[in-house]
Amino acid sequence: MKKTMDMMKCLNSNKKIMELFTRKEEYAPSFLDKHQRFPYQVSNHKNVFDPVVSKFLFENGFEFCWPEEKKFALCLTHDIDNLYPSLKYRGFTSLKFASRLKLRSASSRFFKKDNPYRNFEDIIKLEDKYKAISSFYIMSDGSNYNVDVLKNELGYLIDAGREIGLHGGYHAYNDIHKIKQQKEKLENIVSREVIGYRNHYLRFKVPDTWELLSNAGFKYDTTLGYPNTVGFRNGMCYPFKPFNLTDNKEINIFEIPLILMDRALFKHMKLSENDSWQLCKNLINTVEDLGGVLTIIWHNDSFDGIYYKGWGKLYKKILEYCYEKNAWMTSANEIWEWWVKKNGYKRIKKF
Repeated sequence: MKKTMDMMKCLNSNKKIMELFTRKEEYAPSFLDKHQRFPYQVSNHKNVFDPVVSKFLFENGFEFCWPEEKKFALCLTHDIDNLYPSLKYRGFTSLKFASRLKLRSASSRFFKKDNPYRNFEDIIKLEDKYKAISSFYIMSDGSNYNVDVLKNELGYLIDAGREIGLHGGYHAYNDIHKIKQQKEKLENIVSREVIGYRNHYLRFKVPDTWELLSNAGFKYDTTLGYPNTVGFRNGMCYPFKPFNLTDNKEINIFEIPLILMDRALFKHMKLSENDSWQLCKNLINTVEDLGGVLTIIWHNDSFDGIYYKGWGKLYKKILEYCYEKNAWMTSANEIWEWWVKKNGYKRIKKF
């Protein structure tokens, strides 16, 4: 606790840094998008690729430590939004196969014999190649799929050392009852406590959602990131406990901020595969310099290279690059356990 208070004392020494860290401008937003999210475009902090709060802490003597003297961490996560490709999707991809004279593949894709979204084993094989593990966030509200059909696959993921977290439904982010119901249902399926959370569509209300998640018994959240750009929403590449400006106190939950998402790169920022890779490398190098953690989302459907051309290849490039840099490539619950239970940072000098 003393280390946390020391960090808060440091942040409080700079008004602008503290306001960015706490996301003060989101307490009374002037505009929200159609999903009631705070968009990057209206933020006063435009230099979203610069983790200025983490830099401030680093320059003021805070050093962040990882297992086995790893310089930084890569937190790998997968949001399972969909399990069943649409008719339009199946039609498009089957025609692509047919144009390549892969008629059997075309038929399998169109008539649902081949489901590219049920690819958990392929994802694990890829990550195992680079000695990496990840978190899978599963929806249990029944809006996109029935979680019961995934019981065997979730067991497989657990046996493979992967974390199962809750991907809260679209309306859950501001409803404690929905959060608790969905948590309980997923826990009944996997027969274990679910400690991690990310909300669907990255819907999030500062600081209310943190308070609700804490009250629901979650240990950490990893929703805090922009849906339409990559980068550092509150200037942090370090995990942290949020601070509620209204109550003037820390919230009893851990935030592992989201920095990089596949759909933000390709769909919203509309970057090419090469430009996306260059930006990813810059973000990785920045986090490495500060000894932070780079949290990424790669959706299960993004690995189908027929429709999402280059998306799966980019994930592999990220793994290769971070493997070469000797990063700790791990799941969100492992990050939480290390940070909380083993004191993940230390102050090395006075400020």
